[in-house]
Amino acid sequence: MALPDLDALIAEVDRTCEAAHRPDGGEQPDWLALLSSAAQLASQLQVLADDLVEDYVEHCRLHGISWTDIGAALGVTRQAVQQRFHAPHKRYTPEVLTEELQQAMTYMKQAAIQHRNNYIGTEHLLWGLTSEENSATALLTAAGADPEKIHRAVGDRLSMGASQAAERIAWTPYSRKAIAIAEEQTEQCGAELIGCDHLLIGIAEIGRGAGGGVLIEAGLGADRLREAHAG
Repeated sequence: MALPDLDALIAEVDRTCEAAHRPDGGEQPDWLALLSSAAQLASQLQVLADDLVEDYVEHCRLHGISWTDIGAALGVTRQAVQQRFHAPHKRYTPEVLTEELQQAMTYMKQAAIQHRNNYIGTEHLLWGLTSEENSATALLTAAGADPEKIHRAVGDRLSMGASQAAERIAWTPYSRKAIAIAEEQTEQCGAELIGCDHLLIGIAEIGRGAGGGVLIEAGLGADRLREAHAG
């Protein structure tokens, strides 16, 4: 995959900055408005870069690699890498998940293994949630969508990796954020366990990654799903 082209990024800032052109029709654009837009885009790219590194740090820790070796790989000290990534990610045990979601997670891991992926992204989440009837497929139907169509669409996004998937597969940052949102949704609904429908809303709320992209393209944003969920 080619890195983003600088000229393309500059063109994107010029295209999307609504405040760039002065209302009085002056010859010069509002350079400060363009600078602000450029800084926002740069911040978004930095977040993506940080998430990318965090994902592989998570894999390293999951497979027993020391903080010293991780720091060496990143060109920093053990103390520096620990300070940046020391907070452990929350683990969701089966006791806090519905049986439906536990089964869906089995499908998620199967999809990753079958496609030789060493990660579980939002595409795997959505694939698992739509592999059989459950509260997520019921929510999709309530929102006016066809669960089987969504399943096929996300299946097209599952790409074949280059190596055998590891037995222990870490979730990507987007996937972890999705289930954290699902937990919040569970609490708001007064439910005792995190369900497939809650995780579906979490994926839509993130709106990023292959799975989030499928939902957004289908017009299934978080607000629409929450409205159907409340109904």
